Amino acid sequence: MLVSFPRLVGRTQGFGLGRPRRFTVGPDGKRVLFLRSLGGEDPVLRLWSLDLDRGDERLLADPAAPAGKALSAQERARRERARDRSAGISDYSADQAVRRVAFTADQQLFIVDVDSGAVTALPARAPVEDATISPDGTAVAYVHEGELRIVGTDGTGDRAVATPEKADVTYGLAEHVAGESMERMRGFWWAPDSSRLAVARVDNEPVEIWYLSDPSNPQEPPTSHRYPRAGTNNAVVSLHIYDKSGGATAVRAEYEYLVDVVWDAHGLLAVVQNRPQTVMRVLEVDPATGATAAIAEMTDDAWTPIVPGVPKRTAGGELIWIADRDDTRHLAVAGEPVTPPGLQVAELLSVDGDTILFAATEEPTEQHLWTWSRAGGLHQVTTAKGVHTGSRSGGSTVIRSYRLDGEDTRFGSRIITDLAASSPVVPKVSLLRAGKRELRTAVLFPAVWQRGERLPVLMDPYGGTAMQRAVADRGSYYVSQWFADQGFAVIVADGRGTPGRGPRWEKEAHGDNSDKLVEDQVDALHTVAALYPELDLGRVGIRGWSAGGTLAALAVLRRPDVFHAAVAGAPVTDEFLYDTHWQERYLGDPRIDPRPYENASVLRDAAKLERPLMLIHGLADDNVYPVHTMRFSAALLAAGKPHTVLPLPGASHMASDVDLLTPQLRFLQEALKH
Repeated sequence: MLVSFPRLVGRTQGFGLGRPRRFTVGPDGKRVLFLRSLGGEDPVLRLWSLDLDRGDERLLADPAAPAGKALSAQERARRERARDRSAGISDYSADQAVRRVAFTADQQLFIVDVDSGAVTALPARAPVEDATISPDGTAVAYVHEGELRIVGTDGTGDRAVATPEKADVTYGLAEHVAGESMERMRGFWWAPDSSRLAVARVDNEPVEIWYLSDPSNPQEPPTSHRYPRAGTNNAVVSLHIYDKSGGATAVRAEYEYLVDVVWDAHGLLAVVQNRPQTVMRVLEVDPATGATAAIAEMTDDAWTPIVPGVPKRTAGGELIWIADRDDTRHLAVAGEPVTPPGLQVAELLSVDGDTILFAATEEPTEQHLWTWSRAGGLHQVTTAKGVHTGSRSGGSTVIRSYRLDGEDTRFGSRIITDLAASSPVVPKVSLLRAGKRELRTAVLFPAVWQRGERLPVLMDPYGGTAMQRAVADRGSYYVSQWFADQGFAVIVADGRGTPGRGPRWEKEAHGDNSDKLVEDQVDALHTVAALYPELDLGRVGIRGWSAGGTLAALAVLRRPDVFHAAVAGAPVTDEFLYDTHWQERYLGDPRIDPRPYENASVLRDAAKLERPLMLIHGLADDNVYPVHTMRFSAALLAAGKPHTVLPLPGASHMASDVDLLTPQLRFLQEALKH
């Protein structure tokens, strides 16, 4: 039976199933571990290894037949924060030698001996969350119902290390804003000698309780969540040092946010940030006393950026940090920038002895891998136009490359097998710079289109600060090309505030930037229309999800002269109702000044609606809660403004596996017809 493209997108999770991911290179540089499912429609991730000496890919762990237990609330939350819709082995941890691996499957804990391939179930208390093996491979720390526990890799000695004192306290889990806004998914860290752990204690009691219910199952009670909306109380997060017997030492840190923890051979570091996010410090911690001393600090009048992977230290003990100087985000080592102006550091990927592997951009549509060391200086690893990431150890690098002509994963001379399904839609992308701000913009036309044929236009942006859309990666455009093949000219434009263009560009998102976002989409549209007069500017639609959904709603409300229809998926419509760390970074504390929130919220513009608008929202979304669409719809009804609402029972903020593209297509075709 032929499967339609929209259904295939759901069944393949955007053609990502079967793709290798989550790489760990062994310290000798000869072995790499990774996760991969068995095919393009198989959601079960399995653990594999590739040994350069043996030359083969080996299946190490296969949870192909889970018992079907429902995920725990904590595991569901972790996967939602990580945007992970897979089954099987969602994550794993390896010991320092990369010879023993711990993972969870079906809420049980397992150990794999990489050399023999033997898999052993450990008698840990289920459900198990965030299992992490000790560096020496002798024990696994894990979280069970908010309690941090340890069990030996031989199956003995399962015991509690830190037990919650009350219902709303957890040990070893990341709180909501850490996972959603800071990209910190962990809540405990082993000492390098495996003798102790640094553990985050989270007290959620001060945080507001929000509820989600499923109208399609009225017999089920609502589920409660602790959600810290802007201007309200955060969870109280503190850091403690525990030995294996449970003896504890509190770490003294004065700031509200615990950004990250690093424990290496040179000692324990904690990264903290104040509530306004204008100061971020790296603290050196004495594990014996909990005393701290600041060894690096970053300040900014707008906000201090959290860059994935930093800080770290080289084998020689030099601190790796970042430095924003003028309009460049530099890599800094021992306090001094070591990268040139114009090279924007995006992520620190690995530290291999004294060699640093990092990702950076010179041209925003591309991301390349670079290394730096005292001995070798700066070296560009990848050169092919595209988006590259990777991992390094023992002098060997895994390189994952996404290009306009395809993608692959290389480890030394080997290409790791990719089992992802091929998209029947092949994007044909033109990248250009639009308007006076040189907005990075992608343009796609129907596969059979000829010059001279008039086309309606579909703007397909994200527009938020979390990611770029106009990049040299074919996989970013499968859905955009499908819409183009239905008879649209599709434009994907990255406006002010998107990553990859330096601190000054990013800080354009500070304050109310809603009108800037719309203006940038208008500029991109007009630039492309000047190049292609076939674009029918009397029929312009816009669609988006999350930040893109907010932008789509803003566009038809504030510039109905330009945008004639919109599809807004999971939009933030009331800026007061999104989380503290994310919102206050850009709009400030609403308890001090609520005006940026009021001005940026689309609720105030509901009475201005003149164009067709479709709202889509998952009713189990605990990131952008459905209250955003419900209140916006109510405001539109009160103003007498017809609109369309597509509720998704049971769906979260992640893209659903059901066909959401066909309803959008039909809505846009009807709204933009002559």
